Amino acid sequence: MASIKKRPNGKWRARYRDADGKEHARHFGKKLDARRWLDEVTASVLTGQYVDPRAGRETFDAYAEQWREAKPHRPSTAKAVKQHLTRYAYPVFGKRRLSSITTSEVQSWATGLTKTHKLAPSTVRTVFNTVAAVFRAAAKDRKIARTPCEDIDLPPVPRKKIVPLTIEQVLRLADQMPDQYRALVIFGASTGLRPGELFGVEVRHINFFKRTLDVEQQVQQTAGHGVRVCELKTPTSYRTIPLPQIAIDALAAHLQAFPAELDGFVFTAPEGGPIVYNHFMDNVWRRAVKAADLPAGTGPHALRHAYASTLIAAGESVKAVSERLGHKNAAMTLNVYSHLFPDSEDRTRRAIDAAFQDHADSVRTEATPTVAPSQLRP
Repeated sequence: MASIKKRPNGKWRARYRDADGKEHARHFGKKLDARRWLDEVTASVLTGQYVDPRAGRETFDAYAEQWREAKPHRPSTAKAVKQHLTRYAYPVFGKRRLSSITTSEVQSWATGLTKTHKLAPSTVRTVFNTVAAVFRAAAKDRKIARTPCEDIDLPPVPRKKIVPLTIEQVLRLADQMPDQYRALVIFGASTGLRPGELFGVEVRHINFFKRTLDVEQQVQQTAGHGVRVCELKTPTSYRTIPLPQIAIDALAAHLQAFPAELDGFVFTAPEGGPIVYNHFMDNVWRRAVKAADLPAGTGPHALRHAYASTLIAAGESVKAVSERLGHKNAAMTLNVYSHLFPDSEDRTRRAIDAAFQDHADSVRTEATPTVAPSQLRP
C-alpha cells in the first residue's frame, strides 16, 4: 500500500508499508520525485531486490561478528579471519553503517593495505576476500542492496616459480634428520602429502598388500600449541595414492624401529602423540635443513613439490598429477607447476611431421616452388 499526499508546508509525502507492515516515508519538493521514489520501491519489491532502509543501519563490526561466529571455519581459517577483521577492517569500517560504505571507500582501504600496512599483494587479496565475503553475506541477507566490493582494483600477485628439491637434496635432508624422522622425509617426497596430511597418517591408512595409502585426515596445530585431527582441505583431498617401493621400504623400516598400533600415528612427536607443527619446525626441521645445506626457508611443503616435479619429469599427465596431489582441478596444478612441464614446441613439430610422413611423396611435387635465401625472414 502506497500513497502520496501534499503536506501543509508544501512538501509531498510519499509513504508505503513493507511486507512486515512497517511504514516508510520520505518527503519531496515535487510530486514527480515522490512518484519516482515510490515506483523504484515498487519495482524493487517485485524483482526481489527490496531492502528495508533500516536494515543497513547495522554497523559493519556488529554484522561481521555475527557472520564470523556463524561460519563453520576450520580453526586455522577462523583465526586468520578474525585477524583480518580486527586488525585491518574494524579500525576503518567497524562503527560505520553497512549502507553508508561506498565502493570508492573500499578501494581506498584496499590500496592502503599495501601503502600503509605494507602487506604483500597476496596478503592484500586474502584480507580483501574476507571483507568482501562479509559484504556479500550482507547483500544476501538484504541488509544492503549491493556489495561495495565489486570492481575493486587489487595489486597483482607476482607468480613465484617453484624450484623443487632434487632427489639428491631430499636424500641429504633425510640423512640429517633424527632417526625418528628420516622415513618422514622419504615418505613425504614419495607421496606428495601436505604437511598436515603427512602428520595425520595412521597405520590403518596403509595397505602394504595393495601398496596404497588412503589419505583421510590431517593434523592441524591450534592456539596454545595444541593439535587437532580434522577433515581434509577439500573434497578432492580425499584420495588413494599408489605407494612406490621406496615408500614401502621406508615405512617398513620405520615401523620396525618405532612400532605403532593400527589406529596409531606413523609419525609422532618425541614424547608420543601427533606432531605439533611449530615444535617440529623449531626442534627438527630447520636444523636438518641447515645441516643439509639447503636453501633458507625450505619447508616441509618442499617434499610435496619434489614429488610433483618427479611425476612431471617422468611424463605424467596434468590430470594424473592433479589427482595425486589432491588438487581441486588440473587448472590449479598448472597454475603452480606449469613452468615444470616440458616445452611442447618440439613435440608439436614431431606430431605433425609424423602424421604427414606416410604421405610425404604426394605433398612433395615437382611443382613445389623453392624459396630463395633472400626471401627468408630474418
